[in-house]
Amino acid sequence: MTANPGRRNRIRLNVWLLKLSRHWLRVALLIIGLYAGLPWVAPTLMHFGLDEPAHVIYFLYGPFCHQFAFRSFFLFGEQADYPRAISGTTQIPYETAIANSPEFKQALSNYVGRPGSTFPSVDQFDPYVWSFELQFASKDFFGDPQMGYKLAICERDIAIYSALFLGGLIFAIPVVRKRLRPVPIWLYIFLGVMPIAIDGFSQLFGYPPFNLWAPRETLPIFRVVTGALFGIMNAWLAFPYLELSFRDTRRELEAKLAHAGIPV
Repeated sequence: MTANPGRRNRIRLNVWLLKLSRHWLRVALLIIGLYAGLPWVAPTLMHFGLDEPAHVIYFLYGPFCHQFAFRSFFLFGEQADYPRAISGTTQIPYETAIANSPEFKQALSNYVGRPGSTFPSVDQFDPYVWSFELQFASKDFFGDPQMGYKLAICERDIAIYSALFLGGLIFAIPVVRKRLRPVPIWLYIFLGVMPIAIDGFSQLFGYPPFNLWAPRETLPIFRVVTGALFGIMNAWLAFPYLELSFRDTRRELEAKLAHAGIPV
């Protein structure tokens, strides 16, 4: 007698879910690793003249990150980053680095001279004055041979996802996976949320349309530290909860399949 097709499909689905419940951490690490790794590929492709595939990566990450060049790491250039002058950097500031960059001027030309633009032309553009032209051009500007080429996501985001991936690797250690419990919410807020919120919002509210105080920019080290704290705290919070959830799911599916006579 032929088995019921609906029953076969349900069994196949349960077997697939059981495999996922057993290997969910590998799947999560693969996804997070790809997301954290591809931003490094984009500037590498640009450096070797493979602009089109690099632009695809920048485009794919665009909806998820502002991609401002003055808040991003660079590869293959004079410096690893180019903070704005108001950050107090001792390096070449962003404003100086882009002054003679044809690639930046090309990106800028798409925004200046339009109705409502702060600057009538590229030649009259002042990078030391905060403007929407500076914002948009800095998003479209990928870098140049002298400055190098920026990662596809900003410094803070690369720190977040790299720390999240590292946290997953630590959690994969059997003794850690067995004993670690989710981080207390008070510690998650104190170490994970508050530093990134203070650093981020204190900058945001200094710029238009808020203008609550003088604009400020933090140095890359603050972006990296606050991002890494947020990432590792999210790993500590999420992975133990996911492990408990998938463990319960695994037990239920094993019992269900055993009852149906399916080897598990």
